[in-house]
Amino acid sequence: MRFYLLSLGCPKNTVDSEGISRLLQQAGHEAITEPESAQLLIVNTCGFIDKAKEESFAALRELAELEQPGQFLIAAGCLSQRYGRELATKVPSLDGVIGTRRWMEITTLVRNLRSKDYPRGKPAVMTGDPLEGIAEPMRGALRGASAYLKIADGCSAPCAFCAIPAIKGPARSRPLEAIVTEAQQLVGRGAREIILIAQDTTAYGRDRGERDALPTLMGAILTAAPDLQWLRLMYAYPQHVTSHLIEVMARHPRVCHYLDMPLQHGHPEVLRRMNRPHDVDEVRRLVADLRETMPDIALRTSFIVGYPGETEEEFSALLDFVAEMAFDRVGVFTYSPEEGTRAAELPCQVPTKVREERYARLMELQQGISLARNQQVVGRVLKVLVEGQSEGLSVGRSYRDAPEIDGLVIIEGELPVGEMVLVRITGAMEYDLVGEPVSPVPQSPLFHHCCGTGGTGVA
Repeated sequence: MRFYLLSLGCPKNTVDSEGISRLLQQAGHEAITEPESAQLLIVNTCGFIDKAKEESFAALRELAELEQPGQFLIAAGCLSQRYGRELATKVPSLDGVIGTRRWMEITTLVRNLRSKDYPRGKPAVMTGDPLEGIAEPMRGALRGASAYLKIADGCSAPCAFCAIPAIKGPARSRPLEAIVTEAQQLVGRGAREIILIAQDTTAYGRDRGERDALPTLMGAILTAAPDLQWLRLMYAYPQHVTSHLIEVMARHPRVCHYLDMPLQHGHPEVLRRMNRPHDVDEVRRLVADLRETMPDIALRTSFIVGYPGETEEEFSALLDFVAEMAFDRVGVFTYSPEEGTRAAELPCQVPTKVREERYARLMELQQGISLARNQQVVGRVLKVLVEGQSEGLSVGRSYRDAPEIDGLVIIEGELPVGEMVLVRITGAMEYDLVGEPVSPVPQSPLFHHCCGTGGTGVA
């Protein structure tokens, strides 16, 4: 069968979509990019917040309207796991539903749908725990010269606003050996950068009683894949960032001096209501330790505004905290009440208009901070992974920028896509940098370093 797969949501969904596609192709099915010509239509949905759910429903309904005789429509991913059989009432043409814990059985679902004995008009639903004996597929997704590598599934954090634990279950760390092998395979397929992802990467191994396993995993990947140039860490829970992890990040030149560490708020009382760690001074100490150990580190975080009960005083404290910390990158989300979470039942829900106004104020503040942080990079030479070119310009990313969510480096000249080049930064904008290639490109050991510190240092 020819299949069309639409992947929505975060990089963790991207990895699962790649796994679905790989399993189908191994079973003899053909991936195509035009839904009209496919016999199998799959949407890997996101169900995290209202906007994502609306996008997922819209995509399913759009494909349902296009569905022709002989085609099958399958909903996969978080929305499927969360609502299961309810999806069929909202998308009447749905033939199959497969959740986040069963997607590795996609070929079984397809085989059942194609069976002459399978009853039509009733969607097949697979959302429970996986069957024993199902082999774990590869959990990496290659995008150009960068690859996402999932190191764990699920989440055990008790955040009051989040439905992920209910959707994906508790944290389950993958075997170190399997992750290392996949890292080697991704590098063999052309990955220059590997991005480690999970709901909480710093919780890796804790479900097995290992309190600080992430640094060991990172070291094993670096040893096993000597041609890997960047190893990047995403989704770090602040209270799980250990001194050992900081030391490993600082010691290994191929580990990007970059950390994505969602904090969610800057006022202790809001954090208490979120059921998050609420010692804001501890966060200040952690940020100070990171910057002292790696002066060139780029820090990304995210915040929720308009959380239930958030007062103007508490929001002002968040603004002050953001101004004080001067994070390089900040993502801001307006609070979205999620069905089945404790936060959705809290009193004093903040009006939508107030949430949006606070979002705008925080974003405006952060734009100035981001510009100032970028201006500090002007004059430095950074290693840049080239990702595209057009009309005499190239675009790429430095160690300071994760794919899809951070800024770009705009470079004079058309440079080879997928290559690492040295670029002298000549200008800065709120989110992006401007630079010119350093010619000739040095081929010294310094070229393998992610980061540097001086005005002429390689970064």
